[in-house]
Amino acid sequence: MNDLEGLAPEQAERISKARERVIDSIGKNMDLYGITLSIGHLYGYMYFNQGPVTLDELSRTMGMSKTSMSTGVRTLLDLKMIDKVWGKGTRKDLFEVVPDWHQNFSDYFSIKWRKAVEGNMTALGKSLHEIQLMKSEYADEPAMEQLLRTDEVKIEEAIKYYRWLLKLIEALETGKIFELIPKES
Repeated sequence: MNDLEGLAPEQAERISKARERVIDSIGKNMDLYGITLSIGHLYGYMYFNQGPVTLDELSRTMGMSKTSMSTGVRTLLDLKMIDKVWGKGTRKDLFEVVPDWHQNFSDYFSIKWRKAVEGNMTALGKSLHEIQLMKSEYADEPAMEQLLRTDEVKIEEAIKYYRWLLKLIEALETGKIFELIPKES
C-alpha cells in the first residue's frame, strides 16, 4: 500500500508533503459541500493510493477507527465517489476512487440537489393546493383574495425555478452539461 517504499527518505518526504497539501485541500473543499473534513481527507488519501484498499488498511494508515472508516467509506459509496471492487485472493472488501472528478461533481450535486428539489416541490405543491382552496373559500373577500393571489404567484415562481433546476440536474446526470461546458482534455 505504500508506494513510497524504496525511495530515499528525502524523496518520500517531499512527495508526501505535496500529497498532504492536496489531500488537505480536497478535505477542506468537500467540507464546503457538507462532507466532513475527515471524509474529504479519506477521499484524498484514496485518490493518491495506487490501487484498491481495505477498511483495515485505511484505518491503519489514517489512524482512525474501523467504524469511522466504515462510515466514511459508506458516505463516499453513496455519493458515487468510490467503488467497491473485487480483488483476487482476498475476502475483504476493497475500495477505490472513481478518478473522474467531473463525474464525481455531477453525481454529488445530482444526488443532493434532486433530494432538495423533491422535498421543496412537495412542500410547494401542498401549499399551492391549500392556497387555491382558500381562494375559492374567500372569493368574496377582496383583501384576502389579493393576499392569496400574491402568495400563489410567489409559489408558482418558485416551482418554475425548481423545474429549471431539475433540467440542470438532468443535464448533469446525462452528461449533456459537458456539451455546454466541455471537459478539458
